[in-house]
Amino acid sequence: MSVKFAVLGHGVVGSGVVELFYKNKKSIEKRAGTEMDIKYILDLRDFPDSPYHDKFTKDFNDILNDDEVTSVAECMGGVEPAFTFVKACLEKGKSVSTSNKELVAEKGDILLAAAKAHNCNFFFEASVGGAIPIIRPLHRCLAANDINKVAGILNGTTNFILTKMYNDNMSFADALKLAQELGYAEKDPTADVEGHDACRKICIISSLVFGKHVYPKYVYTKGISEVDLADVAAADILGHAIKLIASVRRLDDGRILPCVMPMLIPHENIMAGVSDVFNSVLVYGDGIDQAMFYGRGAGKLPTASAVLGDVIESVKHKITVFSQSWDSSDDNSFIAPVEELSTRWYFRVPADCDAVGEGAYTDDNGTSFITEEVLTFTQAADKAKALNALAYIPVMD
Repeated sequence: MSVKFAVLGHGVVGSGVVELFYKNKKSIEKRAGTEMDIKYILDLRDFPDSPYHDKFTKDFNDILNDDEVTSVAECMGGVEPAFTFVKACLEKGKSVSTSNKELVAEKGDILLAAAKAHNCNFFFEASVGGAIPIIRPLHRCLAANDINKVAGILNGTTNFILTKMYNDNMSFADALKLAQELGYAEKDPTADVEGHDACRKICIISSLVFGKHVYPKYVYTKGISEVDLADVAAADILGHAIKLIASVRRLDDGRILPCVMPMLIPHENIMAGVSDVFNSVLVYGDGIDQAMFYGRGAGKLPTASAVLGDVIESVKHKITVFSQSWDSSDDNSFIAPVEELSTRWYFRVPADCDAVGEGAYTDDNGTSFITEEVLTFTQAADKAKALNALAYIPVMD
């Protein structure tokens, strides 16, 4: 018997799912252990020239009410109508696989509970790392570890921009323009360059690792739009690279501190060398010490690969296999404010400032140095004000 599934949305990711499925149909069926086919593709647009034009529907109810469809790949993006559609599918017992990071970050607790209640699966491997497997390893392979910290480069667009600033001495504006021309950045790049995309991803990771739903509104988020070329160059002289880092750590009192911000990464840290549109995630656990996951974090086929991996998993396991659930209380008392972040800091101050550390680097843009002492976020802000700092950025420990 052939298993039928549906694809919601035929944009970049949805069309990639369809393309990759039919390209590798035989090997996918072998791995799933059964014949498979796409029965419906949901989209409001017409695709008369598509070789699969007969599979398109504009009516979601065609999918919802067809008992032959047992699995759904949601590739629409945004919270609505994706949330309504996904929840309805789960309540019908249809497993759902999604690449929609905004949906999972805002509604993951509700959708996981719905899947569990109706004996089906809600998978979202593609929502964090694109082609990088991170959700399932955190949930399964590393389940024996007490994970206390996760940090990563979770947005390929910003990493591409910072790479161009570093390698080609390109300004932020010029690097962003190039990213848009190459299709790495949207016409409106706000979600990427201001850190919102990375924030949603670290919310998903935080919720999975620590078992409570972390909502984006409670996570301090600062993007790269204020990163100056002078700081990229000075950081390199001081032995560091600037990256947009999304991280979460558990503090000694049990609270967690998630945040997204540009940080200096020491050159000896392997993550400093992650360039262009590639992403990486470092997981810190008591059994593994550190484990790194690396690969393409976005793109049509890489993301489609992760979505289809989840579809195959849902076909192989018709009952709930992702049993994780997140407490959905809106109480954010378990989240520590960013003011408690403690680390060393990079400062760039006017060249005539004498309150600098050893190993300072001075050029026409001022004097740059990294503190030897650990400062909280609040203390660093106070020090920056006192020094009339031109810039200050935390160093990843």
